[in-house]
Amino acid sequence: MMIELFLAGALLLAPPQTSGPVVSQDPVQLEDVVVSGRTLDSLIRDFVGEVAEPNRNRGLARWKDRVCVGVANLDGEVARYLSDRISTVAEDVGLSVGGPGCTPNILVIATADAGDLARQLTEERRRAFRMGGAGMDRGGAALRDFVETDRPVRWWQLAIPVDSETGDIAVRIPGVCTGACVSAADYAPQIAVASASRLTTQIVDNLTRAIVIVDVDEVSDVSVLQLADYIAMVSLAQIDPKADTSGYATILNVFQAPETSDSLTDWDLAYLDGLYGAERNHLATQADRNEIANSIRRSHERLRERDEAEQPAPAE
Repeated sequence: MMIELFLAGALLLAPPQTSGPVVSQDPVQLEDVVVSGRTLDSLIRDFVGEVAEPNRNRGLARWKDRVCVGVANLDGEVARYLSDRISTVAEDVGLSVGGPGCTPNILVIATADAGDLARQLTEERRRAFRMGGAGMDRGGAALRDFVETDRPVRWWQLAIPVDSETGDIAVRIPGVCTGACVSAADYAPQIAVASASRLTTQIVDNLTRAIVIVDVDEVSDVSVLQLADYIAMVSLAQIDPKADTSGYATILNVFQAPETSDSLTDWDLAYLDGLYGAERNHLATQADRNEIANSIRRSHERLRERDEAEQPAPAE
């Protein structure tokens, strides 16, 4: 437990960088068909509404530039595989990946007592989980759920609202200042608005830190690839740990039904691709989700075209 706390602390102390369930007999594949009388567009929007969980009063966040994946307390070969696979998924959505020796901003910790580790971390380094800036985390109730609810994998992320034009932090963070740090103005963000609008904003939310705790006793029924892809999904996107995804073919079901998906599915790939392809410039959070749903649909079209191109030509 001491090495787990030490490794987690190295990440946590690092400064921040700048609807209802689907009713279906079987999980829905991402196809252009009507399932139970519902269109693909309707299913996509319901999927986004079910799994997406942004921070309070904020839009959906994503990583902006670079991620560095660290894995602690696992066999070297398994740790390397997890790190490499998560990094590969990150690269596939357009992120750059830190090389050997980089400081992790995604830290995966394996432990035999996930609840105890989560409790110790949040008690001893609470400011690392709730830094005090508006919209940076999911709130106290979500943190209690992170600690108290037994799950094979549990995760906590921090996101920072930033000026998309400059990358400057757009919220006041206790203890963080600019300039001489002598006046109140030095502790408040200064945002120059390029053009005022009631519909759009230049403030976007970027993920800056993620800690993922794996209960080794509860993941023995899944493969290393399944575990890696599950962690990739919940660390690269803001996923609701309470989401009911039983109606969809997604890696998020892997602990309930390991046989349903060997790796990230087309639903998952389209979701991640859509999230990282969306503009995210809407003031209304629902418009933000609609943009991501539209982006997922476009991603689905690209996936379908890829699959059609890979089909062998018919015999003459």
